[in-house]
Amino acid sequence: MKLSKRAQVKEGVDLSEEDLALIHAQSRSPLTAEEIYPFAVRLCDNRVDRDGERFPRQTLEELAPLFVGKCGIFDHRWSAREQVARIYRTEVVDEEGMAEGGEGRCYLKGYAYMMRTESNKDLIAEIEGGIKREVSVGCSVARRVCSICGADLEDRSRCTHVKGEEYHGQRCWAELLQATDAYEWSFVAVPAQERAGVIKGLSPTLKDLVQSHPECRSELERLEEEAARGRRYLSSLREEVARLGGMAEPGLRQKTLRSIVERLGEEELTALKRLYEAKVEEAYPQGSQLSYASSRTGREGGDEVFRI
Repeated sequence: MKLSKRAQVKEGVDLSEEDLALIHAQSRSPLTAEEIYPFAVRLCDNRVDRDGERFPRQTLEELAPLFVGKCGIFDHRWSAREQVARIYRTEVVDEEGMAEGGEGRCYLKGYAYMMRTESNKDLIAEIEGGIKREVSVGCSVARRVCSICGADLEDRSRCTHVKGEEYHGQRCWAELLQATDAYEWSFVAVPAQERAGVIKGLSPTLKDLVQSHPECRSELERLEEEAARGRRYLSSLREEVARLGGMAEPGLRQKTLRSIVERLGEEELTALKRLYEAKVEEAYPQGSQLSYASSRTGREGGDEVFRI
């Protein structure tokens, strides 16, 4: 899964002997401090962004070595002519406060350098003047995992949650896991942001493809309609399993039941529904119809309860 996340150019960097050694590892010949313009960029952090996604600290630590040696370009134009800078060192930096998921806030910081040449003196001046401040970084992760149920968000048979929506008081977002590659980072013309933003420019969606192939629109609409029906069915099935579970296991609170069913796919829900139906039938052999028709009648300790 390719991603592009907006970030920021940060403060300048004072070159140490270690920095020069790391830069020399990237260059073909030794450079003096006077030949180099160093600066730092905030690549991405572990807070939920505007696209409803989050890099956990583990993923940031996986991305850190992948960004070393990656070049800075303009507007994601993958051309050698656009190369203006390169990252020579990265680190995960802690910040005050807590991020979603219970982690302390942190971000991935990249240390970059460019050559002081006549051709890029204007770019250096714009960085120093705060004009060139934002960058967008391109990378890949293996999985997008739902923060509610723990299933892969790409597998709609197991997860029907939507990023940004709330479920029983919990907001849904995608945990971006298992970093696989880092491509580049680009100077882009976007408004300044307090923290890394979101630009998904590297992976076209089905809707993007339909824009260039209008003849596929009816097929996309059919797929969207089928997906919506599937989500409604799974939602209804989860409600039914939770209802039956409340009757079959009176000691099990609804909050716990709902937490369980939210993590299950269709096959598991169907099997659990059959099990609960059998238990209800056994518990109320003379009044099973009444049992199935029972509904929520009250709350205990903030949890819904079922009464026959």
